[in-house]
Amino acid sequence: MAQKPSIPKGTRDFGQLEMARRNYIFNTIRSVFGLYGFQQIETPAMENLSTLMGKYGEEGDKLLFRIQNSGEKAALTPEKGLRYDLTVPFARYVVQHREEITFPFKRFQIQPVWRADRPQKGRYREFYQCDVDVIGSDSLIGELELIQIVEEVYRRLGINVCLHINNRKILAGIAEVIGEPDKMIDITVAIDKLDKIGVEAVNDELRERGLSDEAVTKLQPILTTPPQPSPQGRENDPKAKLAELREYLASSEIGLKGVEEMEEIFSLVEATTPSLKGRAGERFSIELDLCLARGLNYYTGAIFEVKALDAQIGSITGGGRYDNLTGIFGLPNVSGVGISFGADRIYDVLSELNLFPEELQSATQVLFATFGQDELCYALRWAKELRANGIAVEVYPEPTKMKKQMGYANDKNIPFVAIVGGDEMAQNKVMLKNMTSGEQQLVSLDEIINEKIRK
Repeated sequence: MAQKPSIPKGTRDFGQLEMARRNYIFNTIRSVFGLYGFQQIETPAMENLSTLMGKYGEEGDKLLFRIQNSGEKAALTPEKGLRYDLTVPFARYVVQHREEITFPFKRFQIQPVWRADRPQKGRYREFYQCDVDVIGSDSLIGELELIQIVEEVYRRLGINVCLHINNRKILAGIAEVIGEPDKMIDITVAIDKLDKIGVEAVNDELRERGLSDEAVTKLQPILTTPPQPSPQGRENDPKAKLAELREYLASSEIGLKGVEEMEEIFSLVEATTPSLKGRAGERFSIELDLCLARGLNYYTGAIFEVKALDAQIGSITGGGRYDNLTGIFGLPNVSGVGISFGADRIYDVLSELNLFPEELQSATQVLFATFGQDELCYALRWAKELRANGIAVEVYPEPTKMKKQMGYANDKNIPFVAIVGGDEMAQNKVMLKNMTSGEQQLVSLDEIINEKIRK
């Protein structure tokens, strides 16, 4: 007995409807990226393992998929791994192609990545990322544009979101203030889990990572401080939080630098696009989240995460600024900032909230159903003309029972069926049936092109 086929855990097949919906997401994101002057590149699925290792922290390194050397002498061939994200390969690309690049370099990528993670809802081992980065500029205009891109993408998709923002310099300053400057990575890895495991479990992990009880106690105001109400009634007033941080971080130069950067980002948002400030519970809002850490070691400035307000799922977009990621590949002091849209989680949110457009149910706009061979040839000629006018058409490949042909149209959610019989041919027309309303009408080719089929 043949073994039943299967696919690896954490991966998925995508059928026709799923691909139509995924392409809707990709095309929406791609079109917004283009509005800001970003252009597309692609990098290989596999990279040399030395390119990937040490860039994601100890947690990330454990999740790298390694590739067994095949057909090559192992001793002479670098070890390889599937890419964990698109940012590190992008940094490698920038260094390798530096002579061909005009800086600031604005690029986007829409490609799959792989992580040896435990599969669960919203978390897969193979998934797509939609990355957008600008590299070669220190300007915080980059952060502003990313915020605007996030707002526009989710406005077009119809998803209500909150953008959480913090700064790694602030986190470094906090580590200094609590007396543990060398434990900044341990602190960020632990507090990045706050939403998942809670304050007490984070405190336990901090102690396990070597922080003293005194340091953990000093950290509590950051872990437990609720959002500050603002005079305008917003739940989250970044100016109030930043003013408190200035006092808390008064002894830390790097911490104060992070506060200054955040003040400038919020000022840019307020000055250029005040509608992006948002109120909690509205379609789009921004929250200064001091517990946001993002566990990737390469971030050095502003960091972002976006969460859907109406669906229980993790972050659906994330990113931040990295000041020297290219330095590890031999091109130092090149700052960049970018974000990544998680297409698979966005798909899950759109599905849960029933936000996909109905027209994605079928790519075909009209099906020709025929009674005989002559009618089939007639339909093929019409189909060619309709396709030339941008109308997606199928011709049922054989003149079988009409019930079977209609069933095919129903199964594929095709909105119109053009029925061709002898009487229709004699009048150089077809009987066009609206599969939703059941209405039938005798129409000409020009009428279908100009009026009868929704484009």
